[in-house]
Amino acid sequence: MVSGSVRKHGLAVAGICVLLLAGTACSDTEAGGSGGGSQTTPSASTSQSSSPSASTTPDGSPTPSETPTAASIAVVPAKGASSVQPNNPVTVTTTAGKLTAVTLKDDDGDKVAGSFNADKTQWTSLPQLKPGATYTVTGSAEGTDGATVPISSTFKTLKASKSLKASVVPLNGETVGVALPIQIFWNNPVKDRAAVEKRLSVKTSVPVDGSWHWVNSKQVNYRPKNYWPAGTKVTVNIATQGVSAGNNTWGTASRTIEFSIGKSVVTNVNVKKHLMTVTINGKVAKTIPITAGKDGFTTRSGVKVIMEKYPVKRMDAATVGLKPGDPEYYNIPDVKWAQRVTSSGEFIHGAPWSSGSQGSENVSHGCVGMSLKDAQWYYKQTLRGDPVIVTGTTRYMEPGNGWTDWNTTWAKYKAGSALS
Repeated sequence: MVSGSVRKHGLAVAGICVLLLAGTACSDTEAGGSGGGSQTTPSASTSQSSSPSASTTPDGSPTPSETPTAASIAVVPAKGASSVQPNNPVTVTTTAGKLTAVTLKDDDGDKVAGSFNADKTQWTSLPQLKPGATYTVTGSAEGTDGATVPISSTFKTLKASKSLKASVVPLNGETVGVALPIQIFWNNPVKDRAAVEKRLSVKTSVPVDGSWHWVNSKQVNYRPKNYWPAGTKVTVNIATQGVSAGNNTWGTASRTIEFSIGKSVVTNVNVKKHLMTVTINGKVAKTIPITAGKDGFTTRSGVKVIMEKYPVKRMDAATVGLKPGDPEYYNIPDVKWAQRVTSSGEFIHGAPWSSGSQGSENVSHGCVGMSLKDAQWYYKQTLRGDPVIVTGTTRYMEPGNGWTDWNTTWAKYKAGSALS
């Protein structure tokens, strides 16, 4: 005889067995089974697979396979390519894993800078290749399988009909005056000024508002809105290697120029009053009696910039069109403390031969003359690039007769940028 408690326990077990059998029957049916109790395993391609390589996301879509994969490298331009345009970047990409090292060199061994993206699946060079050069890409990548794959590819850039190179004012490392305009002179004409200007940049140690201004197809200048702040450090980056200047003219070199701005020395010359006032760092330092150009040789009014400095300079009137035998001809071999302010031949210098007229009348052939003592003092205060503001005459500075950037309004100067 079975006790009541045992009977209840047996019934409970029987009930559980029934439920399990019912669950098994449902599973067999959904899996396409015959109902005979055997369970079919799904294939790996189905979304229901419990395999880690084919799991599903909450929305039912499959997740990417986690099977370890070797790195697969793609280099653009392709291996063996020729006539590649120098202004396009080189890219190296892997479809699995990451890039571990990439180097791009030309046949002279010069490297081209580049950078990786955030996950190091792509490296991109600067678009600054040399025309007519052979480039080699080397490096390595690591796949998700942990294996290292080497990178090796070569290609050639197109040959340029003409090269583009720059000569620059100021000199690298020079300390200059507060009015000096940066001047870039190209060895060949630039047709695509915008493309070239995009490769030019100016960085300053203090904020400065400035603009590029195209003088002509072979010269572009840069100046600030106002004079450079004294003590400013300036870096000019001319990243023109690989740039297309038009007419199959390509940049073959890049340059970086660093220079400094000295103290502020601003000179005002009043031709009518025969006086020159020198202001240093905002304070009047000296007022000097001068003589300027007489009738027929009137000194030009406008903002001039000191271009050259000579402790001793020969001054020959032949350079301004006067010939020996002319009553106005002169040839002085030892003019002291001479500072050029125009291309046409105006200087500021010592002039002991006109000492009786300094401070009272204008007797020169266009130069500003003063005593040797004052000229020496002034020479020691100035730098190439200091401004000389002349007033009191009706003859004005011609564009390009020296460094005449400051005689143009700021709005017009900015309009001279190819990117304005």
